[in-house]
Amino acid sequence: MDKKIIFMGTPIFAANILEELIAAGYKIDLVVSQPDKKVGRKQLLTPTPVKEVAVKHNIDVFQPARIREDFQPIVDFNPDLIITAAYGQIVPDQVLNSPKIECINVHGSLLPKYRGGAPIHFSVLNGDEKTGVTIMKMVSKMDAGAIISQAEFPIEENDTTADVHDKMIGVGANLLLNTLPSIFDGTYTLTEQDEEQVTYSPNISKEQERIIWTKTAKEVHNQIRGLSTWPGAYTNLDSKRFKIYMSNLTDIDSTGNPGTIASVTDETIYVNCNDKQIKLIKVQPAGKKQMETRDFVRGIDKQAFLGKVFE
Repeated sequence: MDKKIIFMGTPIFAANILEELIAAGYKIDLVVSQPDKKVGRKQLLTPTPVKEVAVKHNIDVFQPARIREDFQPIVDFNPDLIITAAYGQIVPDQVLNSPKIECINVHGSLLPKYRGGAPIHFSVLNGDEKTGVTIMKMVSKMDAGAIISQAEFPIEENDTTADVHDKMIGVGANLLLNTLPSIFDGTYTLTEQDEEQVTYSPNISKEQERIIWTKTAKEVHNQIRGLSTWPGAYTNLDSKRFKIYMSNLTDIDSTGNPGTIASVTDETIYVNCNDKQIKLIKVQPAGKKQMETRDFVRGIDKQAFLGKVFE
């Protein structure tokens, strides 16, 4: 296929989609990604996952610090198609208008639901039973372009954000590969989004990270699994931060005030919520690494821990 394709993306989600495009035989002529960043205690300059894929396949990479100011190399490339997936910067009109065919985006929700940067987090936080991927035409307004295609999949009760993310990679790659032929032969259709159905998924705030134990067990459980990959839901215990990364629902009625530790076994900790108790599966006490709850309880006085209150 003699078409000039630019791929724009940054994290693992986008890197996997790029790999699938290459494996399917699509020739990617240029990759645009965020600049390399210093990572870890040693602050090693590290390429983005998308850049790593591009380098592996000998694809030229462009990494503007501010694409709204430094976009001319993309325009000068005169592409036929631009594909974006979790790029991470607002793309200027000069880039959106540069392809001969379209500038399209692979978005991790069933638009018009969850426009914005954290659609996977919000689908889990809100306890949604399904989510999906949308291929859309990019326009100036964030995630507001006409829909080209969509695919949905279920969210299970204990799925974390990481679980949904991993499912979404496969669904998104397949949807894109199934949609591209119609884009190239001009048979695709554009369906405008219903503005009355629009919801948003802004980046997670600090306030959303703290567990409110007066909520229902299901709401607390959704918060924990929704933030499990990053940044992690937290509570305070003895005036120190205590993160909870995984939990399970139970059918046990709460026996005391919300946040009170109702029971401690050799395997887990049960905590009262507004209605039911939840069971803690993975935690991170202050100053320690993330661990299974069963490993944590081995190192504490269970009787003294009973009745403590998460705040």
